[in-house]
Amino acid sequence: MGLNMIVMVKQVPDTQNITGEAMKPDGTVNRATLPSVFNPEDLNALEEALKIKDTFGGNITAITMGPPMAVSVLRECMYRGADDVILLSDRQFAGADTLATSYALSCAIRKVGGYDLVFCGRQAIDGDTAQVGPQIAEKLGINQLTGITKIVEIDGQTVTVKRSVENGMETLKSDLPVLLTVTGEANEPRPPSAKKVMAYKHVGCAPAGGRDVSDDVSERTCKPMDIIQLWNLVSIGAAPERCGLSGSPTKVKKVQNVVLTTGDARQIPNTDMDIAGLMHELIEDNIIG
Repeated sequence: MGLNMIVMVKQVPDTQNITGEAMKPDGTVNRATLPSVFNPEDLNALEEALKIKDTFGGNITAITMGPPMAVSVLRECMYRGADDVILLSDRQFAGADTLATSYALSCAIRKVGGYDLVFCGRQAIDGDTAQVGPQIAEKLGINQLTGITKIVEIDGQTVTVKRSVENGMETLKSDLPVLLTVTGEANEPRPPSAKKVMAYKHVGCAPAGGRDVSDDVSERTCKPMDIIQLWNLVSIGAAPERCGLSGSPTKVKKVQNVVLTTGDARQIPNTDMDIAGLMHELIEDNIIG
């Protein structure tokens, strides 16, 4: 029972040390000022696909959308066992919100076709919206199971999963094809294979259909004999008005750099009277109820 699986991955800016300088005037992220990393929960999504492939066989296609440098996350997918990798790169994709992003990605998935499972991380650390996966499922017209912590059973026709909810766990079942969003609780992603790193560390991307590649992708990045497929807006048949900034109804009105500083501090003696006085002040100020 080989399954065809698609895993959506993203190269994200490392947001641990983000500052006001990392934002552009239009409210988009200036990614050049931040180091890039593999979105953590996308690695969990990839691991779930790899576990299914280990058990049942099948094919894994990893897709990312971004600038040419985003090929690094596709190489990371190959190092772990992905079979096919695709980079969506076009200047007209730039500045996309979740709606425009999910549209472009859904067009790419339709172009791949023949899938049983689509995997996404629950959310990306740069936006934290958790919207792209569900929006892709909506545009594809397939079921979605979100926030997955465990795949319980898969039989080639259906999949049964568990997910964490506010008051415990839910067990859900869906027919295939279905889109799953995976949380960091689901697994411990495997490390790259040393053998695969040596095999794939120098691969670049090959244009789909020859010369339909956006001019923001350099010849140095795209070598004709390399195995990373490069698709642009034309390649996936997307409507330009639904991509990038033009297809994004979400607009950032204002970006403000907030600097947190310490205020006045006072020490409370460790006595019942002083602690009771502090509690009274906190209640008076509606800090605690």
